[in-house]
Amino acid sequence: MASKLTARKVETAKPGKYSDGGNLYLIVSETGARKWVLRFTWRGRAKEMGLGSATSVPLADAREKAASARRMIAQGLNPIVERKRDGDIPSFGEMADDVREALSAGFRNDKHKAQWKSTLETYAAALRAKPVDTITTDDVLAVLKPIWSTKAETASRVRGRIEKVLDAAKAKGFRHGENPARWRGHLDHLLPKPSKLARGHHPAMPYEEVATFIADLRQREAMAALTLELRAGPGCLDSAPLDLSGFLPGYAERGALRFCRCVGRA
Repeated sequence: MASKLTARKVETAKPGKYSDGGNLYLIVSETGARKWVLRFTWRGRAKEMGLGSATSVPLADAREKAASARRMIAQGLNPIVERKRDGDIPSFGEMADDVREALSAGFRNDKHKAQWKSTLETYAAALRAKPVDTITTDDVLAVLKPIWSTKAETASRVRGRIEKVLDAAKAKGFRHGENPARWRGHLDHLLPKPSKLARGHHPAMPYEEVATFIADLRQREAMAALTLELRAGPGCLDSAPLDLSGFLPGYAERGALRFCRCVGRA
């Protein structure tokens, strides 16, 4: 059967399943993740063997891997079992792509899917090429320490996602022993607790500038803008009277308008 895929098609294919012949498929998820899968029947049961992410395994290499697996099947060998026996371990990047795709259906929205991908590709780039069974605590700390104090929330998410990838690798038989990204009883002895990290404060906004600030917020559709507007509203103990009836007429009907002096620290 003639091959149906080209390198260009692999790069640009929309979400879906694409055959290259010989039961080799390119799977493109809704998140844009691309992976190679070989389908075969073993002892009467359908099996799927992942051949890696299309971002790290070129089309020619995927075909060769599929051909090698088909030769094993012809010899009466299960290529999935043989791969584990021979130590053909996926890289962290390949495993991360597989885990992201498996979890994508449970993500809240497209933004969450994109964040899952971008945080690991940006902050855990040093791990992507490493075989997933070789990643150590030192490797994880090398990723986390540079951002642990300066980007606390992001660092916590990166740690959790690394932990999920390594847990999945263990579940598939590619790792053994403790997870080096585990927090409780492990990294909590090596890094300060997230709740104790210094957050600092933004400089306070002069309340004379709040009117312009609120007007700008009202031009934005994001929920965060509405939340900040309400946070800046009356009710704070540290507030000063300010006539903003031209901007917030609904508030004027409720009496004197008082806006917090600590808007910038919200």
